[in-house]
Amino acid sequence: MWATNLAESARPYSRYLISVELFSGIAILRGLIGEPVMTEVALHLNKNADRRLRQGHRWIYSNEVDKVKSPLKAFEAGQQAVLLSASGKAVGRVIMSPNALICARLVSRDAQQVLNASLLVHRIKIALSLREKLFDRHCYRLVYGDSDGLPGLVVDRFGDDFVVQISNTAMELLKDDIVAALQKVCKAKSVLFRNDGKMREAEGLESYVEHGLGEATEVRLQENGVDFIVPVAEGQKTGWFYDHRLNRARMRDYVKGKRVLDLYSYVGGWGVQMAAFGAESVTCVDRSSLALDYLQRNAELNGVAERMTCIEGDVFEVCRELKLNDERFDVVIVDPPAFIPRRKDQRQGEQAYHRLNHLAMRLLSKDGVFLSASCSMHLPHDRLIDILRQTSRSLERELLVVEQGTQGPDHPVIPAIPETQYLKSVLCRVLPAL
Repeated sequence: MWATNLAESARPYSRYLISVELFSGIAILRGLIGEPVMTEVALHLNKNADRRLRQGHRWIYSNEVDKVKSPLKAFEAGQQAVLLSASGKAVGRVIMSPNALICARLVSRDAQQVLNASLLVHRIKIALSLREKLFDRHCYRLVYGDSDGLPGLVVDRFGDDFVVQISNTAMELLKDDIVAALQKVCKAKSVLFRNDGKMREAEGLESYVEHGLGEATEVRLQENGVDFIVPVAEGQKTGWFYDHRLNRARMRDYVKGKRVLDLYSYVGGWGVQMAAFGAESVTCVDRSSLALDYLQRNAELNGVAERMTCIEGDVFEVCRELKLNDERFDVVIVDPPAFIPRRKDQRQGEQAYHRLNHLAMRLLSKDGVFLSASCSMHLPHDRLIDILRQTSRSLERELLVVEQGTQGPDHPVIPAIPETQYLKSVLCRVLPAL
């Protein structure tokens, strides 16, 4: 009946449309020569599987799909589809990852809103409007995936230079449009694709690093008044970690005149800033010689090189050696990579956090400041605090949580998707036992 009525209503335009068909519950309008004007496929949900989406979530898991009406093997990675509830009501539009546990991601609650060049420009403009309110310099995460309505896309901005990470096929198909959108909205002079992340493996995407515009291999930025040069082509991820900006800033009053140890220092995001904030000395530890070379450059750039020492090596081993040499520090900063990349790594990862924090806390002076961070999405904030509590008690120390932090405002959180809030930072005072 719906198709018949629609066809009747289209009669005044019969020179353009001559038939209306139904396919998987979605209309196909065909022109005079039989070419499709609009073709849609549908992803059908099981009963009540849309409840979580109505509460604000945007991911569809494979076990929520009615595989009789819409078998996942019938979809291609990156394909767009209209999402239908079990009753046949349109819930929105999704992009498909049929071979992954999260088999689809919502890009719009308007089923007619296509993910294309126009929507990219629109969503990037919205993302930019928030960052321009928050930061006086163009140094920030411009696009944070789902939180900015662009699932599978991360964009970090360094002035007129941009580093892009793509983790799904739908965004991969829009590579040229992403570059064009950054040029249109932000007047980008260079765009580097750092498409070498582990998340691409689930999509069957190749790993590569390539220039989409220009040829920038290192960029400059300023954070908390401190200048940096960053190796975006060879460094970690996008080359910088903007998420800790506010956590680093709050250390300013804790490090003046103090001896600081920075573990997993990378290019000096923590260490160089601590020296710039007035630390008496800063010892930085990292296993990457490239990172430490850039750290030295950044120390010289800010005039603090004479107060900084670099140790190249495994952090666990270096901590043991420092303890054997009876070294002590007033402030210890522990910001490791994610020890729990997948949920199945939970137990092993938590053990690694225990060992690391125990080794590091042993190096504190009697009345020391200890900052422990985790970027593992699967490690709850309260669990990190509990690890620190257990560590301090095993060392017969008293631990006071002074400040707690999370990712900066250029990494906004979707309340219905707890995974979008991944960063934890706990700043403690560690005292002798009572």
